[in-house]
Amino acid sequence: MKESRLKKVLNEMEKKHIPQMIVASPASIFYLTGKWINPGKRMVALYINTKGEKKLIVNELFPVENNIGAELVWYKDTEDPTEILINICNGNEILGIDKDWPAHFLIKLMEKKAAKSFVNGSPIIDRIRMIKDEEEIEFMKEASRVNDYAMSKIVEYLNEKNMEKEVVNILGEIYEKEGAQGFSFSPIVAYGANAADPHCVSGNNKLKKGMGIIVDTGCRKDYYCSDMTRTFFYGEPTEHQKKIFNIVLEANKKAIEIIKPGVKFCEIDRAARSVIESYGYGEYFTHRTGHSIGLETHDFGDVSSVNEEEVKPGMIFSVEPGIYLQGDMGVRIEDLVLVTEDGHEVLNKYPKELHIIK
Repeated sequence: MKESRLKKVLNEMEKKHIPQMIVASPASIFYLTGKWINPGKRMVALYINTKGEKKLIVNELFPVENNIGAELVWYKDTEDPTEILINICNGNEILGIDKDWPAHFLIKLMEKKAAKSFVNGSPIIDRIRMIKDEEEIEFMKEASRVNDYAMSKIVEYLNEKNMEKEVVNILGEIYEKEGAQGFSFSPIVAYGANAADPHCVSGNNKLKKGMGIIVDTGCRKDYYCSDMTRTFFYGEPTEHQKKIFNIVLEANKKAIEIIKPGVKFCEIDRAARSVIESYGYGEYFTHRTGHSIGLETHDFGDVSSVNEEEVKPGMIFSVEPGIYLQGDMGVRIEDLVLVTEDGHEVLNKYPKELHIIK
């Protein structure tokens, strides 16, 4: 059990008057225990309370060591794990529930009155996970190092021979050779007009001279996620293409430039968005400027116009402005940024300046 992290969670539970909680997210269970379990449709639940009880209810199919710092409560496929959990919960107290816990588990607990009332307990751990400790920061830096390397290698395969989806497959091979645990999300390799779709599904499109290329990719290394986007051009870009690229690059740099403790997320979004708006392309920047990242690609928290929260040392999030011109082209440039005590550190080292592939 990661006792220092658990202590923070228990302290917040006491402050919010939530005496008991069920943690079901694989990422949050890992955060507290150091054990990652992908249960599929089966139930896995870490029960904790402010009296010090720690019980992990888990199917016997999943190997879990006895030294994780919580009592292991096993169940078989022929048993109903919710009945076990009902007997563990205190029916006279409020119970915090994981936001993503399947409804059929929760409904049964509610029907059996396993608690006095049920509340969303996830914000407690979500907010604690926003601030990375030193160990996590090192893992995030290593994941970004692998991502930098993958980007440097994949440029060699951006040519007329390889379709978008073939480049994605090659990225997977590069990550595997570097010891990563696969993609942190479904990567995007988009050629030409396909890049105007921010969530393009890489397909059979082939590269031709004059096309722009978006590569948005990340890996999971030591369970921590990386994420980076670079835009390239295959052959000499037009003045129009250069203009759009340079606007997005300026927006990326302006937003990163102001990051330091005390700055609000919405101010970072405004810094990027105001640049793009000043050139008349505001309507073509169609998404928030970034998202928090850590054990999940989209951790709690975002860089958006409505987020008034101030950034704090230890937070890591993306800055990824873009311009998407339907039927024409798209440009996105994304970096991960760590907030330090007196400023920031960009985790991605791979260059983001204009790169023309001959």
